[in-house]
Amino acid sequence: MFISDAYAQTAPAAAAAGGASSLMQFLPLVLMFVVLYFIMIRPQMKRQKEHKAMIDALAKGDEVVIGGGILGRVSKISDSLIHVEVAKDVEIQVQRASVVQVLPKGSLK
Repeated sequence: MFISDAYAQTAPAAAAAGGASSLMQFLPLVLMFVVLYFIMIRPQMKRQKEHKAMIDALAKGDEVVIGGGILGRVSKISDSLIHVEVAKDVEIQVQRASVVQVLPKGSLK
């Protein structure tokens, strides 16, 4: 008596086809993935590749910075570990991946 009846509407003819409408729904999702790839994923992969090349190129006598800010000179190298001389007759053993940066020769006094 006080509530009117509600009837379902039929879909418009253009939306019934659904081809262009469906594509427009996924376009923002695809664009977000493309932007995410170029802003986050690709630069991270590039940095990982450069870090791996730097670690593979380590040689005895290189001056390095270890992750923690410790500076030293590489004295021995094995497959997964390196020995870094941080002071005269003081050596520490660290993983190769912990090397953050290779310094130019003569940086350490």
